[in-house]
Amino acid sequence: MRLVPWTPDDLARRLDDVVAVYGEAMGYRAELLEARRGYIATHVRRPGFRAVATLTTDGHLAGFGYGYRSARGQWWHDQVRNALSREARKTWLTDCFEVVELHVRPPAQGHGLGARQLGALLSMAEGGTTLLSTPEADERTSRAWRLYRRFGFVDVLRDFRFPGDERAFAVLGRDLPLTLPPG
Repeated sequence: MRLVPWTPDDLARRLDDVVAVYGEAMGYRAELLEARRGYIATHVRRPGFRAVATLTTDGHLAGFGYGYRSARGQWWHDQVRNALSREARKTWLTDCFEVVELHVRPPAQGHGLGARQLGALLSMAEGGTTLLSTPEADERTSRAWRLYRRFGFVDVLRDFRFPGDERAFAVLGRDLPLTLPPG
């Protein structure tokens, strides 16, 4: 497996693979994936876009991650902004890189690929802070939660509900730059 940085064009060329990995990792239905395809295709044009991919030796996509500068007028940013206090907005959203997606195919999980992807993505990120959202889960058993905590992410919002999704999410953040590799 090799980790490679991706340009917006790289991700756009592999959009079918990206959506397939996303669907496998999140367990989403096909109709939801079609909607996500459209969103992802527009994300590559956002300011500060950065992406990484984990490729197998034969070029198959095992995982990916991407993000960009978070700004007013972006759906996720505006949802989170409206839930934060004025002080928290100032702290977290003034100069923020949003980790939009970070996924590894289920058969490839548990081998450090997510950590490598997140480390590389945060090393390339522009901004003073970074935020992401993840479904609420048992922090002791969830690989994603253990990964984010290992990288120093702290709670910004808990039990947050995005419109159109019945699940509860946590919004987690940390300062940038990523200075030390996580232990």
